Amino acid sequence: MEYNVLDFGAVGNGSADDTAAIQAAVDACGGAGGGRVVLPGGRVFRSGALVLRSHLELHLEMGAVLKGADQLERYRLFGGAAPKRMEVPSYENCAYTGAPSHFFLYARDCEDLAITGPGRIDGNEEIFYGEATPWHIEGAFYPRAPMLYLENVSQLTIREVTLARSAFWTVHLVGCRDVLIDGIRILNNRRMANCDGIDPDHCRNVRIANCHIECADDCIVFKNTAAAMGYGPCENITVTNCTLTSSSAAIKFGSESEDVFRNILVENCVISRSNRGISLQLRDGGTVENVSFHNLVIETRLFHRDSFWGSAEPIAITVLRREEGARLGAVHDVQFSHILCTAENGLLLYAEEPGAISGVTFDSVSLRLRRATDGEAGFHDLRPCAGPTSTERRLCYVYERNAGAVFRNCAFQAEGEMARLLDGSPPGGGRRPPC
Repeated sequence: MEYNVLDFGAVGNGSADDTAAIQAAVDACGGAGGGRVVLPGGRVFRSGALVLRSHLELHLEMGAVLKGADQLERYRLFGGAAPKRMEVPSYENCAYTGAPSHFFLYARDCEDLAITGPGRIDGNEEIFYGEATPWHIEGAFYPRAPMLYLENVSQLTIREVTLARSAFWTVHLVGCRDVLIDGIRILNNRRMANCDGIDPDHCRNVRIANCHIECADDCIVFKNTAAAMGYGPCENITVTNCTLTSSSAAIKFGSESEDVFRNILVENCVISRSNRGISLQLRDGGTVENVSFHNLVIETRLFHRDSFWGSAEPIAITVLRREEGARLGAVHDVQFSHILCTAENGLLLYAEEPGAISGVTFDSVSLRLRRATDGEAGFHDLRPCAGPTSTERRLCYVYERNAGAVFRNCAFQAEGEMARLLDGSPPGGGRRPPC
């Protein structure tokens, strides 16, 4: 059965507050055992936080826009004190437990939930702005409102919809199971800090396919946050046939890494105009194991050095402590195969202690170093961490510390100025892999 929000009093003129009407349609649908809640095309519906229900499809028709309200208090679904304004930029200190204080679309303890349709959800990013520069827009506070915060949801589908202008994590999935995300677009401001694309957090049995994502920071990022430890590992996940552009990393593991990431496959994706391609970034203990990256094209370039993590590494594996005395994680049994990289920096494998990175294989991986910007090439970004925030400047094909990797059938070349800057020194700094 369909529940048209206009029949519950929604106006959809771009200025009226339609929160109560949309929520009434959702509640009626859920109370009747399920169905489809429809936002009809050609209208802009303004809303604060909404709570979704089980056995429900929220469908946005072509030309329908669900846009966030202009008042920050409309996102404080559960009340409480408003968060304080940020004292330092998020790229200096953004440790996050995974428990936000603001929400836009929210669901918890649900099953059989879908968000579909060719319409658009607009996060109204401007109302969350803090300090802005030509390279970076900081949020006014942290954490801000995820566009979709879905916790302990099983049989979840997100299909076709466009998600745009989020001011924080766009799709935060917490402890979700049996998830399909197919054919969506995420179009965020590439200057807006922390507006990740899809964040599976302690999730399992997830399929992400046929998506186009542009955002800052990371496009698809696997998390194991402290607040959601009861849900177990992040595991059994596939990512395929996606196009990704990021101001930080297109595919990332971490930096919140309190549990295990395992049995994850990323294949047949194109990464372009990104600050990093793939980043395995453990900072809170945890492990990455049984992970495969296959048949990828990666293109990276240097961004503003301070504003976003990363230094144009096509692949970066780092295992460091976020704070002194914290647990150290581990990466093992990870394979990179049939990957074409064009980048303004080399590969990075960097661990705080020997043995933290092991069993890593590069098979049929090619790397072409080429100049794309006038940035300082050769530094590798180590943030966030307790120690030095970057390596010394040394351009090389592979920068390796306390890490072992096997290279098979790999090809490395450098063009123009990059060839002149290249450092072929032995391990301890950079090295030319034995391929």
